Amino acid sequence: MSPAPAPAEPITPDPVREVPETLLTQSWLDVSFLHWGADPADVAPLLPAGTVPDVHDGLTYIGLVAFRMYRVGWFRLPGIPYLGTFPETNVRLYSVDRHGRRGVVFRSLEASRLLPVAIARSAFRLPYMWARMAINRNEDTISYTSRRRWPGPYGVRCRIAVRVGERVEEPTALEHFLTARWGMHNAFFSRPVYLPNAHPRWPLHRAELLHCEEELVNAAGLPSLAGPPVSVLYAPGVPVRFGLPACPGGLPTP
Repeated sequence: MSPAPAPAEPITPDPVREVPETLLTQSWLDVSFLHWGADPADVAPLLPAGTVPDVHDGLTYIGLVAFRMYRVGWFRLPGIPYLGTFPETNVRLYSVDRHGRRGVVFRSLEASRLLPVAIARSAFRLPYMWARMAINRNEDTISYTSRRRWPGPYGVRCRIAVRVGERVEEPTALEHFLTARWGMHNAFFSRPVYLPNAHPRWPLHRAELLHCEEELVNAAGLPSLAGPPVSVLYAPGVPVRFGLPACPGGLPTP
């Protein structure tokens, strides 16, 4: 008989656990978070084994997150300037496992560098997609464009533009729930894996959505988005460390 699932860990704006060993380093810059509420039953079949939708006030969320990946590096070596720096847009869901670890599940990740896409797909089994992408900023307005190249469906597009507003001094409980995620759930050769991360507290800003024309959510197997997002946030960025993955038993792998 399997033990009962542990209670979900607390939602905290600072890392909920220590990440003593570093597997990857990177920075996430010019980050725009768009979120829509969703019925947990609609997304549950899309999550890895051993996880269920994480919910806030009865809803889970679909996230469309656009940003600039900056200088991905291995262990504590300096990040790579060109191949490790590129625009990225991901579609993500919110998950919790039987150990109580909250995280995100990526349904797709568009990126503009082919080699990192190929490595992430083969080595980490992450659904990275090679796309033609651009990020442009004009004073307080920032725009993100993407058109998928490989793998299919070819030509899937996304265009987002936001106007950055004032700093969020006291994020709401929902804003912490959507942004303070200290790990990623994934399946590696059909086995569940949890990859922890740590970074400084998000410097969040309110943001106004000026334009959103996207085909990524449907292409990721999710239901069509209904209406405008319930949350639009922006952050100038944070440096990030990923720790060693955890095995299905919940202990760090050697």
